[in-house]
Amino acid sequence: MKKNKFLKLVTAAVLAGSVLVGCGSAKTETTAETTAAASAEAATEAAKETGASEEVKTESEDSKEAAAENPQESKAAEESKEEETSASVETTETEAFGDTSEGAVRVGSLKGPTTMGLVNLMNEVETGDKNGYLFEMQTQPDVILGKLVKGDLDIALIPANLAAIAYNKTEQGVSVIDINTLGVLYCVTADDSIKSVKDLAGKTLLSTGQGATPEYAINFLLDKNEVTDCNIEFKSEATEIAALLQNDPNQIAVLPQPFVTVAIAQNDQLKVAFSLTDEWDAVSPESKLLTGVTVVRNDFLEANADKVEAFIEDHKASTEKANSDIEGTSELIAKYGIIAKAPIAAKAIPNCNIVAIAGDEMKTNLSGYLQVLFDQNPKSVGGKLPGEDFYKTA
Repeated sequence: MKKNKFLKLVTAAVLAGSVLVGCGSAKTETTAETTAAASAEAATEAAKETGASEEVKTESEDSKEAAAENPQESKAAEESKEEETSASVETTETEAFGDTSEGAVRVGSLKGPTTMGLVNLMNEVETGDKNGYLFEMQTQPDVILGKLVKGDLDIALIPANLAAIAYNKTEQGVSVIDINTLGVLYCVTADDSIKSVKDLAGKTLLSTGQGATPEYAINFLLDKNEVTDCNIEFKSEATEIAALLQNDPNQIAVLPQPFVTVAIAQNDQLKVAFSLTDEWDAVSPESKLLTGVTVVRNDFLEANADKVEAFIEDHKASTEKANSDIEGTSELIAKYGIIAKAPIAAKAIPNCNIVAIAGDEMKTNLSGYLQVLFDQNPKSVGGKLPGEDFYKTA
């Protein structure tokens, strides 16, 4: 009965995140497609956060890159992309791999930057150098969260604000054990006059992530820099923005990694004007711009504290290797289908802010970020800020 109640509550949490997406500002262009995509990102990254979540490359992205490289074929490519997207929604599950023995920790993650820090650990388990973990990657955060609360997963890597929503809607049923990705958002343009948020005054800015991290981050930075006349146009896909930049590189856009790397590779006129993470740090040193966190079911934590501690250490080692062995990690990222091509992954890794921040530093950074979101819209974190028990610091 407790589990059923927990599942109903978390379903409400995901729906709450989806409802939030529909509450756009007067500055935005709102369409059914935009709202649907933003709903996914509100529950993701890329995100997406993150667009989140998010904002990641799936197996169908090769055709999307081709569309961006040849704008004349973009309409046909978009139609093909919509068909692929529909198919991917119907087949969101990715086969689990790793240690299938009883007692293995079941870890769920989203394809994108939040999983890039895991690939070295995943590979160690797959090759037999390490055991005790069973991994599963998905493209939709609601699938991951649903499996977590049903007990089919023990640990999950999800967007930071979705973790707070889940905590509030499940009567404190989950805890955060680390931050796995900091900011992955960048302003991209060929316009040399754009060097900071202040330069967006009087400009039109393209972005994904309406109702998710990109919108919150952009609005927060515009407010802190006293920019009141920037027109934000939200688009449904990062690939759509990449195609627009291909046609007119002087347009200004906020994109997540690895789409930043892909867009610049396709058009050498484009460059990174500024990092939203740097701009955030300049106006809010007491917090950090975040993309993803790692959460654990509290009932699993209570029964398996030693396994959770071991995962935190293994995750940290994996992220450290991701940042130090870029060539090897990029091959693994391509192997697991997170980014289609290893050379693009290698260029993207240094800008993806892959981390494994635990303990008091995690609490300080995450609580500051959630406070910013709460101040903009309490619904973005589930109606209220999480309590102290949300943060597993010891």
